[in-house]
Amino acid sequence: MKLITIAGPPSSGKTSVILKLIQCMNKPQGSIGVVKFDCLTSFDNLSYEEAGIPSQTGFSGKICPDHYFVSNIDDAVQWGIQSGFDMLITESAGLCNRCSPYINGILSICVIDNLSGVNTPRKIGPMLKFADIVVVTKGDIVSQAEREVFAFNIKQVNSGAKIVGVNGITGQGTFLLSKYLQRARDIQTLKNMKLRFTTPAAVCSYCTGETKIGEAYQMGMMKKMEFKQL
Repeated sequence: MKLITIAGPPSSGKTSVILKLIQCMNKPQGSIGVVKFDCLTSFDNLSYEEAGIPSQTGFSGKICPDHYFVSNIDDAVQWGIQSGFDMLITESAGLCNRCSPYINGILSICVIDNLSGVNTPRKIGPMLKFADIVVVTKGDIVSQAEREVFAFNIKQVNSGAKIVGVNGITGQGTFLLSKYLQRARDIQTLKNMKLRFTTPAAVCSYCTGETKIGEAYQMGMMKKMEFKQL
């Protein structure tokens, strides 16, 4: 089974890209599954259900989404194998732009949209920097100049990534993207494989439920700002 990991900021068009991509690949119904990782709620399962795509959804709740992803990704792979999928696609939202749910040897895709601003690629960390493919959506809404500046900024952050423009409404661009997916490796398990980058730190008093403000209540891995005198 092939595993594809897709990440990107909220509302960048990840689900629309996945739906159009699976439609474009023209595989037998039920041969591609999707696992959606989210925080609190999601309605994407309705879109997958309507399209006849088997899917599972997991919510991290108060846990860091990346930690939740790593804790559950191999179980997701086993579900995909037991279900007889040819391909499993995981979808996760990089809520803090620091997230990076990418695994060495596994095809990784970052989805970002032109409407987020031309400087957005420079504001996204490992989620963009370590992706194999960067899918850019909503390019039909901005000018050619904006698209070129946006692509240039992507290259400044990740010079080795392939950039593919995809229209989540018409599906334009998904044929090229599907060709890259077909080259992905087959796997049976993710055990002993490694992430491409560390997950966000999540070991402090607030992680364990503390709500009071003040240094006396701040323990564990904390980071303080340095304020300069005006």
